[in-house]
Amino acid sequence: MAYSYEPHYFEDFEEGQEFESVGRTVTEADFVMHSALSGDWTELHTNKHYAEDGPFEGRIAHGPMTFVQATGFVYRTGIVERTAFAFLGMNYMDLPNPVYIGDTLSLEMEVTEKKDVSSRDDAGLVVLDTVMTNQDDTVVFEGDMKFLIKTTSGESA
Repeated sequence: MAYSYEPHYFEDFEEGQEFESVGRTVTEADFVMHSALSGDWTELHTNKHYAEDGPFEGRIAHGPMTFVQATGFVYRTGIVERTAFAFLGMNYMDLPNPVYIGDTLSLEMEVTEKKDVSSRDDAGLVVLDTVMTNQDDTVVFEGDMKFLIKTTSGESA
C-alpha cells in the first residue's frame, strides 16, 4: 500500500477504499508541546518518578494527544489536502492501550460512508474508520472521523 496520496475530492472517495499512513515515533518533545498547548501537566504524563509507580509503569501520552496524532496522520497522507472544509467530529473514539515515548505509530483508514449533504452543493460527507497501532501492532486508537469534503464541480455528486 502507498503511504502518500493525491488530494481526494468527494467524488474520488469510495466506500471500502483504504489508506495507510507512514509511521512516526513519539518523542519527549511531543509530550511537552501537548502539555504546554493544552495546559495539562498531569503527573502521569510529566513526572517520570510518579508515573513509574503507577498502573502503566511509566509516563503515557495524554488521551487527547493520541487523538491529535491520529488526525495528523490523516492530513499527512495528503488525501484531504485542500479538499477538507471541516472535521465534523466522531461517533466513537476508543483508546484501548497507552502510548509511550519511543512508540512508533501509524494509522490505517477505511472509507465507511460517503453521502451528499442536502444543505451544501459544494461538499459531501466522508467518514473514515481509523485504527492506529504502535510498532508491535498494538491498537492504541480507534474511531470514525467525519469530514466535509469539497466536490470537484461545486455540486454534490
